[in-house]
Amino acid sequence: MGKKGKKEKKVKGADKTAAKMEKKVSKRSKREEEDLEALIAEFQNLDAKKTQVTETTCPPPSARLNASLSAHPEKDELILFGGEFFNGKKTYLYNDLFFYSIKKNNWVKSDIPNPPPPRCSHQAVVVPQGGGQLWVFGGEFASPNGEQFYHYKDLWVLHLATHTWENIKAPGGPSGRSGHRMVLSKRQLLVFGGFHESTRDFIYYNDVYSFSLDTFSWSRLAPSGSAPTPRSACQMTSTPDGTGVIIYGGYSKVRVKKDVEKGTIHSDMFLLKREGKDGEEKWSWSRLSPSGSKPPPRSGFSLAVGPAGRAVLFGGVCDEEEEEMLEGDFYNDLYLYDTVKNRWFPGVLRGNKSEKKKRRRGKKAGAAEEGAETKEEEEEAAAARGPTEVVKEVVTEDGTVMTIKEVIPGPQEEGEDDDEEEEEEEEEEEEEDDSASAPSAEPCPRSNAVATVRQGKLYLYGGMFEVGDRQFTLSDFYCLDLHKMDRWEVLVEMDPKTQEWLEESESDDEEEEEEEAKGAEGEEEESEEDSEDDEGEEEDHPAVQEGETVTDYQIRTEQYWIKVARANMGPDAKDKKVAKVAAAMAKVFYEDQ
Repeated sequence: MGKKGKKEKKVKGADKTAAKMEKKVSKRSKREEEDLEALIAEFQNLDAKKTQVTETTCPPPSARLNASLSAHPEKDELILFGGEFFNGKKTYLYNDLFFYSIKKNNWVKSDIPNPPPPRCSHQAVVVPQGGGQLWVFGGEFASPNGEQFYHYKDLWVLHLATHTWENIKAPGGPSGRSGHRMVLSKRQLLVFGGFHESTRDFIYYNDVYSFSLDTFSWSRLAPSGSAPTPRSACQMTSTPDGTGVIIYGGYSKVRVKKDVEKGTIHSDMFLLKREGKDGEEKWSWSRLSPSGSKPPPRSGFSLAVGPAGRAVLFGGVCDEEEEEMLEGDFYNDLYLYDTVKNRWFPGVLRGNKSEKKKRRRGKKAGAAEEGAETKEEEEEAAAARGPTEVVKEVVTEDGTVMTIKEVIPGPQEEGEDDDEEEEEEEEEEEEEDDSASAPSAEPCPRSNAVATVRQGKLYLYGGMFEVGDRQFTLSDFYCLDLHKMDRWEVLVEMDPKTQEWLEESESDDEEEEEEEAKGAEGEEEESEEDSEDDEGEEEDHPAVQEGETVTDYQIRTEQYWIKVARANMGPDAKDKKVAKVAAAMAKVFYEDQ
């Protein structure tokens, strides 16, 4: 009894500390979130004016990361929503919605009235009921300079049959957060982890919430056992039998000194198991020790669920912190986790089978003089069985040298004997010889891309990688057949070297404030581009006069925009903050004309 009581006290104490920390973070972030709430409210006001669904065939979505990509439950379509983009000076947040037709290989932009406001690092889950639904929870909105954050705690559903958005208002849900994970488990949406950050504080979560798709109600779970430590951006996969979920990895940070933070990349694995009948369910945590070749530690990896319930992990980054320097090694490797066998194995591409057969026939009929060369190739292949690090250097148009590291795992497939492995190595060597005429394309190393699986094929979109202080955000699109595991198919190409990057100048405070306003404008700019505002909306605000500069427009319409900002921010907001938001709103409108 004594030991149990002590343990219960410890758990209660930890909960109490977490609650205090959350309250502290919430208080400090409340003021800065008020500014962002005004901009978000203006987005929603503009979106509310739309009354019709418009669908337009369009080019592929712009470069972005931390979006969501989901497979339609009934059609051969993929659904991309939201995300973010940073060009060196401004942060853009999106709430645009795209549908990708797999058969037609084209994109359609769908503008639907009253969508969720712009966000990134949210979670989206598709369910088959009601003709198909896309459920979206949480995420974040960032200030133009990327230093302030608003964390959503709203829940939305997109009815795919009718193309309508619905805001589900159910009490008792998770607090505002981003970087969490959400999956469908039987008739419930399970939400785990995530984080909430303000200018000065942050908190990571390890709580679990369940949303019932039958009663439309939230409940916080209280599993027994030792839970994973608080974290965000983990891998969360439902077990094939629907009795629970598996958590792998993730990222968290702690403050070690006043202005010093230390990040942790997690590589542990847990099972959250459900037992008992519906309505009388009991949940429990247990630690898993998988066999096989585990992925090297990383964060920012992409995840999806493949055939037979196998979890698919792609890419990511491993940050190396040295004093004030932070450098990351980006990956483009693939790992699969068998949830039934509790085993990891690397996803090694086998190459094109028909090409292999042709080469094999040619080799059998070949002259004996090639035998020695073949032996050498086999020896080289055997020596290269372990993981190989490949370093690529690319020089961009502005002279920046990009050094990209790739770790290519050794080709170890289950159920293959040594002869088959040697034969595959030999064929891969031959494929390399043929690469001049038929180059094998693959996604470059990256983190924070979005991924999903439809009909046994993995689809991968966007993401980012960094070189020094420069960030490259991607808009390329790839496909890989997980049954064949032969090669990546390029659906949309992109050359990162052509992307514009605006270096921060050593400007005075006035110029920085101007950039803040421009960044806010950027977020709305993208949101309004996505919604393709009609001309009727422009009549609601003072029109831009011919030859008028943005500064002239702001001065002339200052009082009007202050009224709009005040209406959104409320009577208690400080005049200085209201004026700042009003200036940003005026710029948004001016730039959109």
